[in-house]
Amino acid sequence: MTALGTTALGTDEIREVGAAAFAWLSAHRDDFALGEDALARDGHVDATWKPLGELAQTCASVRAHTPAHDPLHACASDLLRFAWQETGRGDLFLRLQRLEPFATYPLEIYSVFAAAGFRHEGYEAAAATTARTRSWRLTEHEPTRRLGVLRAERRSGIHRPEQAERAEQALRRTWLGGLPEPWTFERSSGYALTHVVFHLTDWGRTPAGVPADLAAYLAHWLPPWLDTCLDAGMWDLSCELLVVATSLPDPPDLPTLEHAWTRIAGEQCPSGALPERAGQDGAGAGPEPDFRHCYHSTLMAAFAAAQTVTCLTGGQGAPR
Repeated sequence: MTALGTTALGTDEIREVGAAAFAWLSAHRDDFALGEDALARDGHVDATWKPLGELAQTCASVRAHTPAHDPLHACASDLLRFAWQETGRGDLFLRLQRLEPFATYPLEIYSVFAAAGFRHEGYEAAAATTARTRSWRLTEHEPTRRLGVLRAERRSGIHRPEQAERAEQALRRTWLGGLPEPWTFERSSGYALTHVVFHLTDWGRTPAGVPADLAAYLAHWLPPWLDTCLDAGMWDLSCELLVVATSLPDPPDLPTLEHAWTRIAGEQCPSGALPERAGQDGAGAGPEPDFRHCYHSTLMAAFAAAQTVTCLTGGQGAPR
């Protein structure tokens, strides 16, 4: 692991963490590839479609947060095209639609590509037909998931008059939307709140999407929650919280961000991989964790680094 001491990281060093993470992602792109079981009835979505969809979302987000001349932009674009090719340029979504017409995960993943400009007219038409059914609208989801599905519909060109009202209802039923007692924060609520903010801000693109009461609540409590996760060695969740922090209308102060990145950088492997957590089980015999135990945290490190640099520089390459 990188030996950084206690010196706070600046923008260039944070960017290097993201570049190293992308180097690992590029080197392991084949591990994200869809296998023959991607369309199997008993296939494991979490081991096939989920990693590919998360790769696509991270790359689409980083591409949106970096200028075209930035090498990270080119790398993210290349991996995004790879992910699209793995879906048969969208054909596999149409096949999934026929196999599982009321499953929401195909639309949630497809919407990432659609928002990035990769579209499949046949799948969109089929998904829009299903989305008009009462069964689709009445499928039971946890509120955070419901918020994500509604966002996926809009990204994919499916629009209904009641979407905004349903999204507001779902938001206020989430853990974050209820403005809970801050001392009740724990790992599961942490992951839930990060995804609420991801959906509200379109993955960091629109900070104004966070309602004022939630923005004020997070501005006050997110820094101590982030410290708690760092102290617990929860690197994956810490990176997600860093994305949230730098997606808010009023981000945390510079020392808070620099301190967090110093901790994250100190845990990054020489290859660029970031373990999910300190001392995790099943991380492998050596210092390099296996793909399953680090792909998501490495994705989040890449995303958080790009988002943080954009936040600190105003997108202009120089600190605010």
